[in-house]
Amino acid sequence: MNVLVELGIAVAGLVLAIVLLSLNLWRAILFLFPASVRVEPEAPADQMDLPVELEPLATQLQALGFVPLGSHDEKPRLQKASRSYDWAHPGERVFATLHEGQDDSPRLYLLTPVAPHGFVITAGYRRPALEIPGVYRSGSLDDASPERLLRAHLRRLEGFTLTGDFTWEGRVEAGRSWYQGLGRKEIRRQNLQGLLWTVMALAIVASAFLGSRVP
Repeated sequence: MNVLVELGIAVAGLVLAIVLLSLNLWRAILFLFPASVRVEPEAPADQMDLPVELEPLATQLQALGFVPLGSHDEKPRLQKASRSYDWAHPGERVFATLHEGQDDSPRLYLLTPVAPHGFVITAGYRRPALEIPGVYRSGSLDDASPERLLRAHLRRLEGFTLTGDFTWEGRVEAGRSWYQGLGRKEIRRQNLQGLLWTVMALAIVASAFLGSRVP
């Protein structure tokens, strides 16, 4: 084969590998080390800089009796932090969290810690369902209003022993606990494809270098 053609194929392969790594390496790290995500408090309730897109949902939450707690950041390795805005309904023992999706669409999910170290999560957008009897239950109700989502969440709490500190500090701690514990299975399910693409990219790089050494 012509040397220039071989060189062109090798360069194209390396470029493809670099693109794949830039898009997927952080997902592979997240798959392997879910607890590496840093969850940190960002601003208290009176200093939250709520995006305009989230204001209608925030208004509906407050009408349902939720009170603002503050915002927090979640930062995987090799990625910038994503910001979430938290509310709580101490009477119903439910956290509500608003954030923007990848397409900047407003997103809401409800979360309640349950004993001994579990969670019930109900999202208003598509989210994989997962249940561990008596310990963990996550699912979604696509495009549901906050009121409908809350009713569904309260029904899904039946049979669980509720726990948790429904303060800003309690919400941040719940986020850390999720990443370090029962959230790992969901994270790995969501990022398996990123791991596979990363392995493929590394295989391309290895093949290019090993192939160049063959006489």
